[in-house]
Amino acid sequence: MILTVTPNPALDLTWHVDRLTPGATHRVPAGTARAGGKGVNVARVLHGRRIEVLALATSGGATGAEFTRELDSSGIPHHLVPVGGATRRSVAIVDDERGETAVLNEHGAPLDAAESSALLDAAARLGRASRVAAICGSLPPGVSPDALCALVEDLVAAGTRVVVDTSGPGILAAARAGAHALKPNRDELEAATGHADPVSGARALLDLGARLVVVSLGAEGLVCVSRADAAGGLRARLPRVLHGNATGAGDALVAAIAAALADTPDLHADTDVAATARSRLARRAAAWSASAVLMPLAGELSPEHDALEAEVVVESIAEEHA
Repeated sequence: MILTVTPNPALDLTWHVDRLTPGATHRVPAGTARAGGKGVNVARVLHGRRIEVLALATSGGATGAEFTRELDSSGIPHHLVPVGGATRRSVAIVDDERGETAVLNEHGAPLDAAESSALLDAAARLGRASRVAAICGSLPPGVSPDALCALVEDLVAAGTRVVVDTSGPGILAAARAGAHALKPNRDELEAATGHADPVSGARALLDLGARLVVVSLGAEGLVCVSRADAAGGLRARLPRVLHGNATGAGDALVAAIAAALADTPDLHADTDVAATARSRLARRAAAWSASAVLMPLAGELSPEHDALEAEVVVESIAEEHA
């Protein structure tokens, strides 16, 4: 089983508009409300691929009630920790003509000490019983980077493979804790490490203790660097740009990493089997990420994802980065 942990979930609200004009009034079709947050979106992708998954998150207030009802109806197995603060909202406005999306993310309500402990205890208990744990998204006030570090260390020691998709001090803490995989985007990586070059930034996280780093680069695809090939690594990209709703692209990429870790526990190893698995991961992750852009809502893959996977170009990173 793969466990996804979403410390700061959201009720995702999405509207599509033919063309978004600043300052103008727009008539739009009815929007959608869906349980979201990065880990929930990852679970939705895995569930859609019929991979056994359990989504762990918090839920509170009126938005939390709507979040819970939608998650119940989705059929995704889940465990929700009740909290006093209202589940935040995330608003996505998709400009269909330009193929661009504007996103407004509310800050999450703080968790008190008891709520934070309940969430972290559940993550540790359920994570120890899982093959892979994917910890995704921002940390709400009340869940510190040190707490994330302790959780990752606990799960790694228990033999659970851990992938973390967060930013700022949290991603550095996860690296120091020995996370099996990290998934920053280009901006998050530069902010955390100070390196504008994604390969150099990935190596900095490997030096801290991470075992595999996959950096999402938007339309440019991704970079995948492991301890075994820190002097090089892989680049993977689709040779054309897809336009649509990119809000779930990174979550689809994390789903691909989690599935790969479940199949190949030593994905970071210096072996031919692991090297082949990393190449397969880079190709699939780029395809899943790209295919998510074609879908109207986060947490889904386009039916074209297999065809897109065949198009993905995977190249070795030049040795000049050494």
